[in-house]
Amino acid sequence: MEWLEKNLQENFDLPPKHPSEEALRRWRSAVSLVRNPRRRFRMVADLDSRSQNEARRRSIQENFRNFRVAVFVHQAAVNFIDGAKNKEYRLTEDIINAGFSINPDELASITSKHDVKALKMHGGVDGISKKIRSTFDCGISAGDLDMRQNIYGVNRYAEKPSRSFWMFVWDALQDMTLIILMVCALLSAVVGLASEGFPKGMYDGLGIILSILLVVMVTAISDYRQSLQFKELDNEKKKIFIHVTRDGSRQKISIYDLAVGDIVHLSIGDQVPADGLYIHGYSLLIDESSLTGESDPVYISQDKPFILAGTKVQDGSAKMMVAAVGMRTEWGRLMSTLSEGGEDETPLQVKLNGVATIIGKIGLVFATLTFVVLMVRFLIEKGVTVGLSKWYSTDALTIVNYFATAVTIIVVAVPEGLPLAVTLSLAFAMKKLMNDKALVRHLSACETMGSAGTICTDKTGTLTTNHMVVDKIWIAEVSKSVTSNNTLEDLNSVISPTTLGLLLQGIFENTSAEVVKEKDGTQTVLGTPTERAIFEFGLKLEGGHNAEDRTCTKVKVEPFNSVRKKMAVLVSLPNDTYRWFSKGASEIVVQMCDMMVDADGNSVPLSEAQRKNILDTINSFASDALRTLCLAYKEVDGFDNDSDSPTSGFTLISIFGIKDPVRPGVKDAVKACMSAGIIVRMVTGDNINTAIAIAKECGILTDDGIAIEGPDFRNKSPEEMRDLIPKIRVMARSLPLDKHTLVTNLRGMFHEVVAVTGDGTNDAPALHEADIGLAMGIAGTEVAKESADVIVLDDNFSTIINVARWGRAVYINIQKFVQFQLTVNVVALVINFVSACITGSAPLTAVQLLWVNMIMDTLGALALATEPPNDDMMKRPPVRRGESFITKVMWRNVIGQSLYQLVVLGALMFGGEQLLNIKDADSKSVINTLIFNSFVFCQVFNEINSREMQKINVFRGMISNWIFIGIIAVTVAFQVVIIEFLGTFASTVPLSWQLWLVSVGLGSISLIVGAILKCIPVKSDENPSSPNGYMPLPSGPDNI
Repeated sequence: MEWLEKNLQENFDLPPKHPSEEALRRWRSAVSLVRNPRRRFRMVADLDSRSQNEARRRSIQENFRNFRVAVFVHQAAVNFIDGAKNKEYRLTEDIINAGFSINPDELASITSKHDVKALKMHGGVDGISKKIRSTFDCGISAGDLDMRQNIYGVNRYAEKPSRSFWMFVWDALQDMTLIILMVCALLSAVVGLASEGFPKGMYDGLGIILSILLVVMVTAISDYRQSLQFKELDNEKKKIFIHVTRDGSRQKISIYDLAVGDIVHLSIGDQVPADGLYIHGYSLLIDESSLTGESDPVYISQDKPFILAGTKVQDGSAKMMVAAVGMRTEWGRLMSTLSEGGEDETPLQVKLNGVATIIGKIGLVFATLTFVVLMVRFLIEKGVTVGLSKWYSTDALTIVNYFATAVTIIVVAVPEGLPLAVTLSLAFAMKKLMNDKALVRHLSACETMGSAGTICTDKTGTLTTNHMVVDKIWIAEVSKSVTSNNTLEDLNSVISPTTLGLLLQGIFENTSAEVVKEKDGTQTVLGTPTERAIFEFGLKLEGGHNAEDRTCTKVKVEPFNSVRKKMAVLVSLPNDTYRWFSKGASEIVVQMCDMMVDADGNSVPLSEAQRKNILDTINSFASDALRTLCLAYKEVDGFDNDSDSPTSGFTLISIFGIKDPVRPGVKDAVKACMSAGIIVRMVTGDNINTAIAIAKECGILTDDGIAIEGPDFRNKSPEEMRDLIPKIRVMARSLPLDKHTLVTNLRGMFHEVVAVTGDGTNDAPALHEADIGLAMGIAGTEVAKESADVIVLDDNFSTIINVARWGRAVYINIQKFVQFQLTVNVVALVINFVSACITGSAPLTAVQLLWVNMIMDTLGALALATEPPNDDMMKRPPVRRGESFITKVMWRNVIGQSLYQLVVLGALMFGGEQLLNIKDADSKSVINTLIFNSFVFCQVFNEINSREMQKINVFRGMISNWIFIGIIAVTVAFQVVIIEFLGTFASTVPLSWQLWLVSVGLGSISLIVGAILKCIPVKSDENPSSPNGYMPLPSGPDNI
């Protein structure tokens, strides 16, 4: 079968992520013999539509840039001539009655056109806030939300309506073979009426039409249910929440509930949800490339306060007042003009399109040969008996039935359901994963995750709980545990009020955390877990003391980012001097210090012995699995707005040791990864000793693994990296670039399938580069989520393992379905062809073949492609890149089962009457019905067989899989109805209970045949020298 695999590799091999347009077009051109392109390619990207979208987007961006330039020129001209007429906006009665004083279109125009003059005319941002009845401190009132949205609009853009059920019915009816069969059925009915009269002459044609309608309805229902699942998942993807101030309290709301006047809090990595006006903030940089196509970020200030929807916060933080929403924003208009180009197809979808094409061609040959043989035999018999010059209506009916049988063989032979089974399985898996706190954004990710050989994971919040508390503190050469109130009192007793005041000032001024009022009036600390832990420690420590100055004015803020690994703030002091506070990675901050604060609050020089003692303290904290941060300050006489914070001359205040416990279940999850041949690598910005301690506790750092720091890693040559990377289990003090380099080399040098976790804006390149990017749902920024393939909603490492389990389940389930369908194909094709050659008739009629097609296509996919994962899936190595999809084990099972079924059906066909002693007048009809019934029951039991490709026990977990049980029950029940009650339409006769037992018995022997086949050893397709050191499972019965 190497020719099949070679053909698939040449024409139907697609990378799991970022495939080139050439690769996408190559496999499309290789696909032929498609019965229903409309249905087959419904889940395939429309490349032409995508190209048009991209051209339209570029055009809109170009127009937007030109428009902005024109606006600036116009404003300059207006200012120069001082008196151009502006467009007049009228206040309608609804606006006035609602208490607003500005037209929605005018307000939207001010923001989108960056109209500084119009903004000043309305009294600036403060004046606008009064006209839309909003305040900077309290925001808007939720009570008038509906009225506000009625006047200023809702934050949604026009979307394409969902497809109705009847559209899926119409799609199913586009199957060319079904259309041909319908024509044949009509001809059969017309000829039958002419030759046999009513109603007998209509039975054959009516039976085919009813079968077609049944196939169409079952197909449409299955496709419609899939579309509803994808629609639900799409809605989940669009659920973005933001922080606003409304009714005087901080709230988290959906972007769709946003209204004009809302006060929005923006921070690094956020996507701006609506057009707005800047109120105040620190170092706000906005990336407008999504709108303008320009990569240079825009600095936002009170002089340039316009912020546009769809842009992203690259740096800094700010409060913004919403000025326009939905279709009144440029982003809303852009989104509404772009049609859906579709998502890239997955590698399995493409591969199975190839399998369907190859099998379809073989089927077409068999169908043609069957029709030719039947026609030749018919003409010879007719020529011998009555001569070819005499033709009757029954002859026409015979030819039509032969043609219908040949077309139905094509229906069975072209497995349209193969590629669609992947979609069905992925939709089912994605729905289950959604319930298990994993939102799959791209179809291919769910599939690819099953092949992941490496997971590069963050530490904080993924391996740990992200519930942080300050556990230890070092200050004035005193190290204290601060987990209780008594220890806090001890700390107060050993340091002076001056030192304490300096510490508290550094905590409360240099922080991104803040105390906010909730709806119920309670106060809560908001911020990152690290910031919250230090802030809450400061609140406890403060007690009855007063900080040196809690009301200092912040002059400049440098927010934390993962490159600098520190944050800084400049505050003005009452004596007209300024003080920098810097807080961040302990080694970096200590390196900036040449002084330290003593117990009396004085700055004293930092000796080498003291520096060594400080570094020992940091390492001691880190070895206890504590995150370490240092706080320092520097007093200056002045500052430069354009320069960054100083990098030397600081005075060290304190070292914090922050506890972040390992999540329950992480150790077991890492152990499961190791059993599954998946290497877990921790990549963190933390201290190396902290990282090592956590990695050992989780079981990540083993005896053969090493820990390395980011600076050491990035200085290695490619040759050194080739030797080093396989051993790396921990990378500490890493930059996002280090993570990106590690991922690139793992994929490029070692051809690994790599999954990467990330939460920050700077993680986006690594998430984009990895085979599977996993963004954190709680700690992750919107930029990281947008770059990811999967969003881990609970930030839990165990959830990532669950994604891998379902990914493997999808791959194996599709293999089971392919194995099952190939067996049905082989048997149906061979039995009809051989029968046509020898007896001159096909034992399986068009109606019967349509029913068999539904069993193996739609119902088979539902039964086998929706099997949940089991623990054994995580006890084998991952599927490597380039491995055969149809394995030797599958071919063994297909060939073995096919031979058994062909022998049984052949025996019934050519010797059934003698073997079973059937001598009735309608013995031929009884034998043909028995063949059909036995064939169907062989498929029913083979469907059960296909649940396990290598293990003998095929019943394990079957009872808990109600979908599988239901489909088997429906298949058997409907088979009974066809045989016993629909014989007129299906060309069957009722069978005695003895013959029913024969049919079921012959089918059930498939289970015994399957068990015997699984004892036959097969050389594994997998690479025995797995780079992870795990041998594949045995293919024999050792592991029953």
